[in-house]
Amino acid sequence: MYPITMSGRVVRLREFRAGDAADSLSVLGDDEVTRWLSFDSRSPAEAQSLIEGAIHRAQLDPRTEYYMAVTLPDDRLIGFVRLGLDGVQAAKLGYAIRADKWGHGYATDAARTITEFGFRQLNLHRISAAIGPENEASIAVVRQLGMQYEGRIRHHVFTNGSWRDSLLYSVLAEEWDSAIPIESAHLR
Repeated sequence: MYPITMSGRVVRLREFRAGDAADSLSVLGDDEVTRWLSFDSRSPAEAQSLIEGAIHRAQLDPRTEYYMAVTLPDDRLIGFVRLGLDGVQAAKLGYAIRADKWGHGYATDAARTITEFGFRQLNLHRISAAIGPENEASIAVVRQLGMQYEGRIRHHVFTNGSWRDSLLYSVLAEEWDSAIPIESAHLR
């Protein structure tokens, strides 16, 4: 399935393009944003390589991840969202929005849209997210998605010069079906 786009309530998810590398630095190259992620800030060359890799992996068959640009109606990249397929009918959810766009519900909308896609289009059984314990905003996002806390993964990622624990959350397909009313993502 390539290329795809998805429309959420306020954001649009689309495949990455080669021209997204410069805009991606507002996320990937910002220490304020990456302090919450599982990797350190990227240089312009590293951001370009990451975007090129995402474009390449999107065209693999079978596809092993859905790493999508998060945009507003003007089509400019404000973040990313990712479902990394992992195991049998399972995926790991990740997302980030550039700092000047925080607090508008964009991460929640992007995460909700791709989670809906994962359950409805990919027939996933389980979607999980691993979040740094101090990342209260991200914890709020997954709770809004109906994810349940499963436990703490000790020294899960090495970022910003030290090991960091992660809190593991997940939602199962049958829980998603009974979660608070969710508008379906529109796949094109």
